[in-house]
Amino acid sequence: MKRRHFITSVLTSGMAFAIVPQFAFETNTNRLSYEELIGKGQPELYGNGYKLRKEAHEAFERLKYEALKSDILIQVVSSYRGYEHQNRIWERKYNRNINNGLSPQESINKIIEYSTIPGTSRHHWGTDLDIIDAHVTQPSSVLQPKHFEENGCYRNLKQWMDEHAHTFGFYLVYTNGSQRKGFKYEPWHYSYKPLSSSYLSQYLNLKINEIITNENLKGSPYFSEEFISKYLNNNILDINPELL
Repeated sequence: MKRRHFITSVLTSGMAFAIVPQFAFETNTNRLSYEELIGKGQPELYGNGYKLRKEAHEAFERLKYEALKSDILIQVVSSYRGYEHQNRIWERKYNRNINNGLSPQESINKIIEYSTIPGTSRHHWGTDLDIIDAHVTQPSSVLQPKHFEENGCYRNLKQWMDEHAHTFGFYLVYTNGSQRKGFKYEPWHYSYKPLSSSYLSQYLNLKINEIITNENLKGSPYFSEEFISKYLNNNILDINPELL
């Protein structure tokens, strides 16, 4: 049985893993509490204008320094987000979609094109961040894929990150692979692999179906078993294989 299918079958049964997958590389210092994994903890965070865990912060500062040599000034648009922050994003989008005439199911499906269900965001871990290049004239809406490709204003940033980001431990999460499902392509979203890969394996030990159905979220009555299974397999697990 393939690893992803095995993971999904265990998660959707409501069970936690009995063992840690072999692809995880965990140490005691990399262990997170349940609250931290779902964005309800109080992690120690670092950064000026952004918030990351100490090791990720130090690696990101080295990356920024090197990028500046190529006249690229990396600016963080979003980094750590707690549960309540993610829930505000969720509720705002849900209500807007409903007010625009979408059904609850349609609203949920539209939201999860780019935004996660509270309690399931990688931004809860303090390892992920969304970035732009502050050295160029800024468009009105910065996080658009077109700005990072071809003649887009952030094309130099994207090219530099494609070549150098992995040297500092950072990898694009939601790639533009033709076979990838789940969240749409996000050329701005990077994750610090030395921590986040371990955190993902820990997260997958949780009863994730309970996390997203027991919080009385907007639209949660429509989180069917089929929806949860698809969300786990496509949105949480169908990411850059380098981060699994």
